[in-house]
Amino acid sequence: MLKCQATSTRAVWVGRRWIGSAACLMLLLVLSGCAGHAVRHTSFSRPFVLGQDNFVYRNDLVWLYYVDPGTGEWTHRPREPKPDYTHHCFVVARAARQFFQHARFDPSQPVADTATYRQLVHEVATTSPRRLLPPEKVIVIPGYTNLLQFSQAHERLLKDECGSFWQSYFQRGHWRMIFPFSSGHQQRTADELLDALRRNRPPVLHLVRFPSLSINHAVLVIGSEETEEKIRFAVYDPYEPTNPVNLEFDRKQQRFSFPRNAYFIGGRVDVYEVYCSWKY
Repeated sequence: MLKCQATSTRAVWVGRRWIGSAACLMLLLVLSGCAGHAVRHTSFSRPFVLGQDNFVYRNDLVWLYYVDPGTGEWTHRPREPKPDYTHHCFVVARAARQFFQHARFDPSQPVADTATYRQLVHEVATTSPRRLLPPEKVIVIPGYTNLLQFSQAHERLLKDECGSFWQSYFQRGHWRMIFPFSSGHQQRTADELLDALRRNRPPVLHLVRFPSLSINHAVLVIGSEETEEKIRFAVYDPYEPTNPVNLEFDRKQQRFSFPRNAYFIGGRVDVYEVYCSWKY
């Protein structure tokens, strides 16, 4: 069985343990308030642009996946040399959304020192994507044109400040993966994604096949193309920062599918949005 590559198998088993404490979890979430409601219905001034609003670096894979020539089966082995930035797909997708939503880059201002940038990145990373900042509170990043350029110059700082790998394990919405995803739910999700894109709001999605461990991953939806049979959602994949990846929705089957790539054998996935409300 293919192991989970976007976070880890621990993230899935955490979800299983949550079954016994679902009532307590839901109570805590209710008490936390509904701050994300307004964000889901907000329009932004422009769309997310790959090659401008994404990080230059990638979230690396722990394992190298391949088809065994002897058995023809999908298998894996540790990557060599061992990568130093893994299990951050939720962190990368969320942080890209946070910079898009909460920050403004101003190349007309002089380049600042490292301590200043560290503080600014910390402010962006700790401002929830479920919140809306008033225009006068938007965090200004001086000396750079966009996130891609900024991440080229300050990769290590961004990796250190945007969030730890444990934030992928314990993302608030992981409880949802343990319940079935109906075709009706997936149809509503596709409709909501189209509405979000019309508002220039890039949703962060959790892709799962629970209880299978074949995929447990986060991506950012940045565009769409519609035909009578399918909707092709373009996504920013933290593993593939330079090119958009297609997440397809079959209108007849009312199901999503994700292509075969370096970490997933390809096929159906269940999809829901995270970092969007008190529940997720």
